[in-house]
Amino acid sequence: MRFPFALTKKIASHIIKHKIRKTPKFAMVLQLEPLHTCNLTCTGCGRIREYSTSLKDMVPLEQCLQAAIECDAPMVSVCGGEPLIYPKIEELIAGLLEQGRVLYICTNGMFMRKKMRDYLASVYSPAFEPMLKQLLEGKLISEKEAEVIRKSDAAARKKVVIAPTKWMYWNVHVDGLEFTHDLIVEREGVFKECVEAIKMAKICGYQVATNTTVYRETDVAEIEDMFKYLSSLEVDGHTISPGYDYDAAKKDMVSRLGKDPKQFFLTREMTRAKFAKIQDWGKAFTIFGTPVYQEFLAGKRELTCTAWAIPTYNVKGWKAPCYLMTDGHYNGYQEMLSKVAWEKYGVVNGVARDPRCEHCMVHCGYDPSGALGTNYQSGDNWKNIKYNFGAKPKPFPSSPELAKRAFNGVTIGKGHLAKATAIINSPAAGARGAFANEVHHDNEAHVGSHCGTGDTTERDELLAKIKDAKKD
Repeated sequence: MRFPFALTKKIASHIIKHKIRKTPKFAMVLQLEPLHTCNLTCTGCGRIREYSTSLKDMVPLEQCLQAAIECDAPMVSVCGGEPLIYPKIEELIAGLLEQGRVLYICTNGMFMRKKMRDYLASVYSPAFEPMLKQLLEGKLISEKEAEVIRKSDAAARKKVVIAPTKWMYWNVHVDGLEFTHDLIVEREGVFKECVEAIKMAKICGYQVATNTTVYRETDVAEIEDMFKYLSSLEVDGHTISPGYDYDAAKKDMVSRLGKDPKQFFLTREMTRAKFAKIQDWGKAFTIFGTPVYQEFLAGKRELTCTAWAIPTYNVKGWKAPCYLMTDGHYNGYQEMLSKVAWEKYGVVNGVARDPRCEHCMVHCGYDPSGALGTNYQSGDNWKNIKYNFGAKPKPFPSSPELAKRAFNGVTIGKGHLAKATAIINSPAAGARGAFANEVHHDNEAHVGSHCGTGDTTERDELLAKIKDAKKD
């Protein structure tokens, strides 16, 4: 099966229960944002700008757990911001699992290895030595970190940790191969850390998924190579969605980066061109979601938006009408369902009800439509059953050539800052020493330096030095 049976049963039972009750609108996946603090400033993400006045705010643990109970979605995607920065993330995950939820921890991967070392320290016994040896051989932990795990004290063993379970996935953000991904997240070395975190997670027994956003400049061949490489790492599944020009992201792109959003985001026509082979990808790789949604992305059918099925809860309450567009926040999920004029949003028969919806084909609005039978066509149920219960695609064979194509950026000296580095390090720039002090290659140690502020100081200083070097 593409999706574990127990998880499939839980989600199918939830849908059937509400269909029998004739519930008009109900939650399928809760997008839970306990905070908007983040250690990266990804191009195309509007969260830091949209919630700039509340970046230091956090949803109390009990409030997070109550939100999951209130909407009663069988699946919870813990996102943000970077959720692993949330001080009570371990307790939040434990509480959601106790409620019986299926969890996706949507992370940029930078703190994953630390959280997994905490887990190993809490359960260590000599029986874990073969695992530690494998991690050491893969340079996924250091000798010093291995010793800390071996010598864990009573406090480390009592600590609430994120342990492997069939009910949880690490959902790692990967937007392409090394050069592209590092460019989009605006920091070199992040792709490499993601890969190392994925490798460590698989060795430690975790389930791992990835989520990818496709933008206008994304090369389709690169997406295929990305799937091949991630499959060779035995990643358990993938979510993929088109990049959409929602208001907060457009404002961030114009104000912070001085770029034209039209050069970055996809129109509906561009999405269909980029995703023309999505059904072939679905056969070759374990892509999560319904085949009906894949047909929609490929332009073979229309769907009506069902954003209410994937509600978002954050520091300001229930966000509406969807994960990306914000017209208001509500105190309760049912209040949001009853007060939002849902018929004013989405695209119907090719006509946008709201101009902001014109180019949106994002999974948070349309993927549930395929599962709920919106715009049902004969055979849709059988397609979904066949897809989910069919054989899971085998991992793509690993090879040095595939790895070489994957690490096509900073690893081989061709990162997106390579030219800038060369200019700054040149004798004419006279700034080698200063640059050497600013550039960090140990991502785990460095990622929190501007945590949650959206601070672009390093980037701005770098651009200033390039400008000065050119004058010389």
